[in-house]
Amino acid sequence: MQATAFSPHDHSHCISSAIDHAQNLCTERGVRLTPVRQRVLELVWRSHQPIGAYELLAALAKEGFNSAPPTVYRALEFLGEQGLLHKLDSLNAYVGCCNPDTPHQGHFLLCEACNKAQELESQYINLALKLSADQHGFEIQRHTIEIIGTCKECLEKPNLLEPTL
Repeated sequence: MQATAFSPHDHSHCISSAIDHAQNLCTERGVRLTPVRQRVLELVWRSHQPIGAYELLAALAKEGFNSAPPTVYRALEFLGEQGLLHKLDSLNAYVGCCNPDTPHQGHFLLCEACNKAQELESQYINLALKLSADQHGFEIQRHTIEIIGTCKECLEKPNLLEPTL
């Protein structure tokens, strides 16, 4: 079975892979992955839990980076423009993009119990949405799909709130 945000895995590999990929993409595109942009991306990838701008600001301030809100918002804007992260509007938070090479819309499974997010492969979802929109003469410009539920790992945990007999 493929490693996902919901399965146990070496998370440091996720971070190093995302940073290596980001550095290569930025070099190819002729844009700069500044130290603050890289650190924001590392913080976004440090867990598979969406992270908000204010949490990022606090972490940057703790590490001695410029903690003014424009600093983090500019970094997030740059990383989003480069396709290196996605914004989850319902949470007003950000997650790393699993496939930044190809521009795409985000489709996510969000676990309510552990707050982790898993990006889905989206070709079939996009096709279904396009076909449905076409039937109504509608052209989709952008979308993000957030599917809320409970991951397998959390489902298998004993419920501590259930009474014992």
